Amino acid sequence: MTETRRLYYEDVYKKEFTATVLECRERKKGFAVILDESAFYPEGGGQPSDVGILGDAQVTEVHEKDGELLHYIDKALEVGTRVEGKIDWARRFDLMQQHSGEHMVSGIIHEKYGYDNVGFHMGSDVITVDLNGMLDDAQLAEIEREVNERVWEDKEVLITYPTADELEVLDYRSKKELTGQVRIVTFPGVDVCACCGTHVTHTGEIGMVKLLSVVKFHDGIRMEMICGKRVLDYLNMVNEQNHQISMKLSAKMDRTAEAVQRLQDENFRMKGLVARMEEEMFRAEAKKWEGAGSVLIFKEGLEADSVRKLADVVMNTCEGCCAVFSRNEDGSYKYAMGEIDGDLRQYTKEMNAALNGRGGGKPFFVQGSVQATEDEIRNFFEK
Repeated sequence: MTETRRLYYEDVYKKEFTATVLECRERKKGFAVILDESAFYPEGGGQPSDVGILGDAQVTEVHEKDGELLHYIDKALEVGTRVEGKIDWARRFDLMQQHSGEHMVSGIIHEKYGYDNVGFHMGSDVITVDLNGMLDDAQLAEIEREVNERVWEDKEVLITYPTADELEVLDYRSKKELTGQVRIVTFPGVDVCACCGTHVTHTGEIGMVKLLSVVKFHDGIRMEMICGKRVLDYLNMVNEQNHQISMKLSAKMDRTAEAVQRLQDENFRMKGLVARMEEEMFRAEAKKWEGAGSVLIFKEGLEADSVRKLADVVMNTCEGCCAVFSRNEDGSYKYAMGEIDGDLRQYTKEMNAALNGRGGGKPFFVQGSVQATEDEIRNFFEK
């Protein structure tokens, strides 16, 4: 096993370094390099690995396997050479903010409610935290307020390596039993947790924490949250969306919800008016075909439910089979077809086969769609 000096534990803000290539192993895709020292953090504990550059090679992933720190790169590096390493600092600092914010949220929840963080994933957009207890919206709002107040206190984050005796009496969070040397990360007054990840050195560097959503998950909840610059990006996105809505609705940005409510009320009223007009039109259509036998009707601009309603009302007056078709935007046609006490199953099967259609229903009433022109549909019914 080849040991690598872990520079990210000595100086979490080390962005660039120089190291010697100890091994370069060829893989199916690319190469795996081991260095004598490295600032690249390997994937682990819910935190993704660093990425960046080694010499003229791109570092795409970093993993620890059997105690070895493996840097996965896209081209070979010569063993024994000195190479310049540079981590993607914007990405690393973002992950430090997210990981540190998660510690503070989980610590406060554990302190107030006794719930444990039983699952944690740091995605490129949001962090998900799984907790083994339930929280309502009011509790989440209180947690968010308190965690941000603690963030703004800007206290130093402490990293310690307690002895076995000290660890025995230390009250700290951990998802599993630990042996050997344990790294303890302490957010004073908020959280004490065993963790191997990278964190900010002062809570103020987290900036801000935003709890986005929560859903029931197993016997507890799954919470989505963001920290740091992601909160700023999120607020900018929400602000821009609200700005666009305010312009479209001619409403002030702090009155968009009221404007949307008025729009919804008007939309509901208009839908009711359209429904009543459709009913009148369908009754007139039914009267038009009274006693006519089987009829074929084409109507533009009908939704599937309206096609069904028209076929239903006409079939009750025409004394035969009523088939209604309405064209879709892509040129296909939706249909509904019914006949009182009829059995349309075989006829529908033949129609779908001839007109490249699909659909079905009850023996006396069917619905579906066909990929055919109006002329092709008319020719089929004439035959």
